[in-house]
Amino acid sequence: MYIDGKTRTCGLIGNPVEHTMSPAIHHFLAEKTGQNLAYLPFLVEEERLEDAISGAYALNLLGVNVTVPYKSDVLPFLSDVDPLAKQIGAVNTLVRTDEGFKGYNTDMPGLYRAMQSDGVNIEGESVMILGAGGVARAVAMMLAKKNAKEILILNRTLERAQAIEDEINEIEGRHLVSAMSLDAWKELTGEKRFVVIQATKVGMHPFTEETVITEKAFYKKVKVGYDLIYNPLETRFMQLVKKAGGRAYPGLKMLLYQGIIAFELWTGETITEEIANDAYAALLAQMNK
Repeated sequence: MYIDGKTRTCGLIGNPVEHTMSPAIHHFLAEKTGQNLAYLPFLVEEERLEDAISGAYALNLLGVNVTVPYKSDVLPFLSDVDPLAKQIGAVNTLVRTDEGFKGYNTDMPGLYRAMQSDGVNIEGESVMILGAGGVARAVAMMLAKKNAKEILILNRTLERAQAIEDEINEIEGRHLVSAMSLDAWKELTGEKRFVVIQATKVGMHPFTEETVITEKAFYKKVKVGYDLIYNPLETRFMQLVKKAGGRAYPGLKMLLYQGIIAFELWTGETITEEIANDAYAALLAQMNK
C-alpha cells in the first residue's frame, strides 16, 4: 500500500477495536480495485463519541465503520439515516455527504449476500433464530423483507423474543414471527427441517465448547446452520449441525460482505464475485495462521 497526498482515509470506531479484521478486508479490496485508500481502527471512549464523529468529518474521512458498542449510540450525530438502518435501529457504516455522515446498516445485507453466496435460500423457508438480542432483531427484519415463510425466535427469556415478534408482525401486518422459549423446539412435531441462524455470542472464542442448545435431537431439525460467530471458524453449533447431516457456515463471510457493501458505498466500485472469493480466501488464510 502506497500513501501519498491523494490517499483517502476510512476507518473503524468502536471499543475495543484491536481484534478487527476490517483493515485486511478494505486494503485487499482497495488493492484489487486500484483505489488509493487507507483504512485504520480508532479506539473511541464512550464520552468522546460525538467528538469522534465530528472530528472524522472535519478530517475529511471518506467513510467510517461503527462497531460495538456504538451502532445505536451514533444515530443522533448523523445528518441522515438510510431507511433500513432506521428500521433496524443501528448503523455500522457512515458515508460522507455534503451535510455530514449518512448512516447505513450493511450487516444484514451482508448476511443476505453471504447466504446467497453459499447457496442458502430464504424465500419460502422456515427459519429459526437462536437468541433475541439486537442482532437477532435485525436478522428477523431481514428475513421478513426477504420473504421467509415463517420465523421462529428461541430465547431463554421469552419476553425478549415476544417483543421482536410483536414488532415485526405489526410491521408486516401478518403473523410471521413466533416467539418460543429455548426448549420449545421439543414441541415441534413432524419432519420439517429449518434454516437456523445462531445469533448469540455463545461459542465465541475462548468459550469454544459452548452452544445454546446441546441436545442432539434438535440438530436433526436443522438443514442449514448459520453461526454469526467467526472466531472460531467452526463453532460447536456448526459441528453439531454437520454431525446431524446438515450444512453449516460461520459468520466470516457475513463479515466480508458487510465490508464489501461499505466499500461499494464509499467508493462507487462494484465488487465482483471473483474478487469477493479471493478476499474470502485471504481472510481464511489469515484466520488459519
